[in-house]
Amino acid sequence: MMASRVGLYKCLTGQMLKSVGWASLLTHKELMSGMIFFKAAIFCYTKELVSLLTGFVGAVKEEHQDLFDPEKYSSYDAFADDLICLIDEMNLKSAVFVGHSMSGMIGCIASIKRSELFKRLVLVGASPRYINADEYEGGFKKSEIDDIVSNIEFDFQNWAAGFASLVVDARDPPSVETFRKSLANMRPEVALSVAKTVFYSDEREILDKVSIPCTIVQTTSDIVVPNSVAYYLQEKIKGKSTVEIIETNGHFPLLSAHQQLLDVLKGVLALSN
Repeated sequence: MMASRVGLYKCLTGQMLKSVGWASLLTHKELMSGMIFFKAAIFCYTKELVSLLTGFVGAVKEEHQDLFDPEKYSSYDAFADDLICLIDEMNLKSAVFVGHSMSGMIGCIASIKRSELFKRLVLVGASPRYINADEYEGGFKKSEIDDIVSNIEFDFQNWAAGFASLVVDARDPPSVETFRKSLANMRPEVALSVAKTVFYSDEREILDKVSIPCTIVQTTSDIVVPNSVAYYLQEKIKGKSTVEIIETNGHFPLLSAHQQLLDVLKGVLALSN
């Protein structure tokens, strides 16, 4: 089991760094000493910071397609188990974890299961639920999520192009194109499976079990995750939490405002040390 999990992430490392464009974070000198990037599908590491960015599990070459099991990855719980497995393999304790989007909730679940592995969680554009509910603004009506899922299933490439232009700051066309290409590299059936897992998720009930201190990072305008969600997380998470607002639009500050995000991460590391 361990070999297959590590194999999945190792086979993705090079191609995902190249296609998604996280290199601007990885090559920043102040953070390279002690960083782990575990991208729900990819990792490279040092020893201070565990970063789990938005997952593109399944965006692999044909010879590795059998490593993705859609039934297994139909819940965040399986992703959290993989994260724990990798941290154990690297023999880490009290790490600072950075999770973007779905990965924020994956980190929260992992911290409940094995709190000793984490010193602080940094949740970037994370959401426990995307569908509106009574007294909760998730950002979408259920019918809107149903439409997204339908478009992924029946017109994946056009959906990828349109979605990228909505969720990445439109004032940064290169980043929009970078994200579009990364989506287009996914196998459509895997994109559909992951989208269902993400957009129909509801992890609100776990928040009061998260005892690790959290830094919640939100952009000024995110069409995927309303700002109210950041403050909802702050209110519901048991551990002491703060909210950091980054002055940019969209769901991907790691693409459109990476320097501001790096500044937040440096502050988190200084606080944690």
